[in-house]
Amino acid sequence: MRNIRLFNVLPKIPSKLQFLETLADNVWWCWNKEAISLFRYIDLDLWKECKSNPKILLKRAGQERLEELSEDPTFLKQLDEVREKFQTEVEKPEKEKQNSSGNNCIAYFSLEHGLHESIRLYSGGLGILAGDHLKSASELELPMVGVGLLYRQGYFRQTIDKDGWQNEHYPDNNIEHMPVSRARDANGGEIMVSLRLADQVVHAIIWQMKVGNVKLYLLDTEIPENSPDMRSITWRLYGGDKKMRLHQELLLGIAGHQALVKLGYEPKVCHINEGHAAFISLSRISHLIETRDIDYNTAIQIAWRTNIFTTHTPVPAGNEVFDIELLRPYLEALQEDLHLDPNRIIRWGLPPNSGEDIREFSMTILGLRMANYSNGVSRLHGEVARNMWAHLWPDKPKDEVPIKHVTNGVHVRSWVSRRNQELYDRYLSPGWEHFIDNETICSEIDRIPDTLLWQVHQMEKADLVHSTRSAITRQLSNLNATEKEKRSVHNCLDPYALTIGFARRFATYKRATLLLSDKDRLANLLKSEDKPVQFIFAGKAHPADEKGKSFIHEIIQFAKEYGVSHRVVFLEDYDIRIARTMVHGVDVWLNNPERPKEASGTSGMKVAINGGINCSILDGWWAEAYCPECGWAIPSRDDVYDEQYRNIIEAQALFNILENEIVPCYYSRKTGEMPAEWIAKIKQSLKMALYNFSSNRMVYEYKEHFYTPALGAYDKLTDSKCSYAKELAKVKQTYYEKLGNVNIGIPQIIEDISHVYVNDKITVRLEVYLDGLDPEQVDVELYYGPVDPTNKVISSNIAKMNIIEDKSKGNYLYEAQVNCQMAGRFGVTARLTPAGNTWDNHIPNFVVWSD
Repeated sequence: MRNIRLFNVLPKIPSKLQFLETLADNVWWCWNKEAISLFRYIDLDLWKECKSNPKILLKRAGQERLEELSEDPTFLKQLDEVREKFQTEVEKPEKEKQNSSGNNCIAYFSLEHGLHESIRLYSGGLGILAGDHLKSASELELPMVGVGLLYRQGYFRQTIDKDGWQNEHYPDNNIEHMPVSRARDANGGEIMVSLRLADQVVHAIIWQMKVGNVKLYLLDTEIPENSPDMRSITWRLYGGDKKMRLHQELLLGIAGHQALVKLGYEPKVCHINEGHAAFISLSRISHLIETRDIDYNTAIQIAWRTNIFTTHTPVPAGNEVFDIELLRPYLEALQEDLHLDPNRIIRWGLPPNSGEDIREFSMTILGLRMANYSNGVSRLHGEVARNMWAHLWPDKPKDEVPIKHVTNGVHVRSWVSRRNQELYDRYLSPGWEHFIDNETICSEIDRIPDTLLWQVHQMEKADLVHSTRSAITRQLSNLNATEKEKRSVHNCLDPYALTIGFARRFATYKRATLLLSDKDRLANLLKSEDKPVQFIFAGKAHPADEKGKSFIHEIIQFAKEYGVSHRVVFLEDYDIRIARTMVHGVDVWLNNPERPKEASGTSGMKVAINGGINCSILDGWWAEAYCPECGWAIPSRDDVYDEQYRNIIEAQALFNILENEIVPCYYSRKTGEMPAEWIAKIKQSLKMALYNFSSNRMVYEYKEHFYTPALGAYDKLTDSKCSYAKELAKVKQTYYEKLGNVNIGIPQIIEDISHVYVNDKITVRLEVYLDGLDPEQVDVELYYGPVDPTNKVISSNIAKMNIIEDKSKGNYLYEAQVNCQMAGRFGVTARLTPAGNTWDNHIPNFVVWSD
C-alpha cells in the first residue's frame, strides 16, 4: 500500500505491574517456574497461543485484564515474590559486578545460542549448550558477557510432507517479539561496528539480551547502511555457501570483539566455543598492539595465554575449513587494520610442516593453536581429540597433547519439569539444583517415596502423549488429511505403554534408523498386546544432508507399511519446546551413535533429571556416567570397519537389551503395583545426573581449571607495561634460535640391568649440549614407563634430571633416579623442554628428544 505510515500501539501497563515488562525483557524468567506461573496466570490460553513468549503476551493481553490483575491480591503477592527473587539473583549481582574493582571480563563467543524456543538463534545441541553455559554463569555470578549473531530468520523450520520427506522453511524472526534492545556505550550512544570483507565493508549494529545477570551481545547486519549481500550475513544460521559462512565467522570473531571494546569492555579472557569463533584471536592481538603499545610477539603471548578453546565434535563436517584461496583476499583486506601478515595467519590454521598440497585452512587448528587452554566436552572426547589433533604437537606423546576435557552439563532449572521440581523441593535440601554435595543428594533422593516419584512421571508421560497427539493432529491438518485420519490420532500412543524417545539432529552417524535393520523384529515389539512398546522420534536433517532426510522418510514409511503408526510417531520441527516435553515424559532415552563420534550429547542428561532412564552406546557423556544400576549400555564394535555389518551387530545387541532387559524390567510388577526395579533405576539415574551433569558443575570446572588461571595470567602479563609478556616473547625467540642446535645424548643406566627387581632404583645419566642456553631456561626430563611389543611407552612417567657436572662449552652431565615400582618390560629415554613447560599448548617442536 502506498504512502502508508506505520506506528505501534503498546499496552498501558498499570504501575503495579511494571515489573512484568522488566521480567519479559530478561530470559531469567524462562528458568524460573514462579515467573512462568505469573505469565500463565495472566491468560493460560493466550500464553499457549503466544507459544510461551511473554513479550507477545503482554502486547496481546487486553487492557481490561491488565487492570483487573493490578487489583488481584493473589497475583500481586506472587509478583512481589518473583520480584524479590529477581532482585537477589539478577539485580544485586549486576550491581556488584559494576562496583567491583578491576574489569575481570570473560567473553564467551558462540555462533548460536539456545535460550528458549521463542528466541530462535540456535539449531541444536551446540547452541543449547551455549545457552545453558550463560545461564549457569549467571547463577554462579561470573563476570561473563556473551557474543553472537542476531539472525533475522535463524535455523530452518521443518515440515514433513505427505510422503514423509522433510521440507525447509525460513520465516522471519520478529525482533519486536524478542527480549533485545539496542546496546549503548557509556555515553548512551547506539553502537555500530564495521569490518572489511574483501572488497566491501559490512556494518553491524549491536543488540543486547539479558540472561539473568549476564549480558549477551548480538551483531546484526540487516541495516540500510549495508548492500543486500552484506545484509544477508545475519539472516540464516548455517545458511548459504562457504563464502557466507566465512563472512559470519569473521563478523563473529573480529567485529564481535570490536563491539565489546566499543561497549567499554576489556576482555581479559576469551572463551571460543567451537572453531566458528576462532577469528577472535586476530582482533585480540590487533587490539593489544594498539592499546598496549607492544609488538606482535608480545601481544601474541598475552592473547594465547588467556584464550580458552572448546572443540565439540570429532566428525570432520563439524570442524570448519576454508579454502585458502577463498580466505586470502579477506585477510589481505584486513592486513592494515589488524597489523597482521596474512601468510602468518594462514600458517596458524595449517598443520605443522604443511606443504603446498594443503589447501584448506582449519578453524579448529586456529582455535587450538591460539589457545593456552583447550578441551573436549567429555572424558572420552578428550581422548579422541588428543588422538585426532596429536599431529599439531608432533614431538609430544599422545597422552601429553594439551587438550583436556570438561564434560558438558545441562541447566537443571531450565530442563526439570514443574512437577519434578516441586517434588525435589519437598524432599531435597534447598539449592539441590546448584551442584551441592553428592552424598547429601544421594541420601535425600532415597527418601523420595517411590509412589510419588512414579506418579509424577506417569503424569509427565500423559502430558507427552497428549502433546504428541495434538502435534500429530496439526501435522495432519496442514497436509489436508481427512477427518477419519485426524480422528485416528486419538488412538495414537498409549500413556501406559513403555515409551522410548529418540530426538536429535538427524546426522547419519547418529543412526536414527538402526533398529530398522530388522523391521520384523521391531514390529513384533511394537505390536505386543501385553507388553507394548512405542517410539517418539523427532529431529532435523541438515538441508544439504540427503541421507539424513532419507532416515526421516524411512521411519515414517516403516510406521505406515507395518501398520504401527499408533506406536511410532515422528514430530516435525524439533525445537526446545518439543525437547522439553519429550525429556519430561519418556521412560527411556535411546542413543545409538557410531562410537566414538558423539562428543558428549546432553539430551540424555535432561531425561535423567526428570525420571527417565538412558539406553545408549558407551559414547560421549554416557561412557563416564553409565553403571548397571542407572541404565543400559549397548555393546559397540569399534573394531568392525564394515559399516553395514557393524550396524547389524549393534542393532541385534540393542534388540537383545530391549527384549530381555528393558521390557521385562518395565512390566515386572504385580497387578496394581509399581515396577520396583524400574523405580530403583530411576533413583540411581537421578543421583548420577543431578550431581555430575549439571551445567553449574560444568561452568564451575571451567572457572577453576581455565577462567581463574587465565585471569591471573592476564594481570601478570599486562602488569608494568607488559614487562612479563615482553620477557616471554624474548625467551621464545631465544628458544627458536637455539633449540635446533641442542643435542641430548643416549641415556646411560649406571647399574647392571640384567637383574632388576621391584623397588630397585636405577640411576640414569646423559650428556646434553645446550648451545649457549642457560640451564635455568630448560628442563631435562627422563621419560619412562612400560612398553608395548613395538617398544612404545604405554603409560608415561616423568622424572626431572639434575646437573651433576658442567663439562664446559655448553655441555652438561645430567642424572636422575628411577624407582622400579612394578614388574614388567620398561623403556627409558630423555627429552628437553623449555623450563616450566609453559609453552606446550602454543609452540610445536619446542621439545628435543634423545638422539
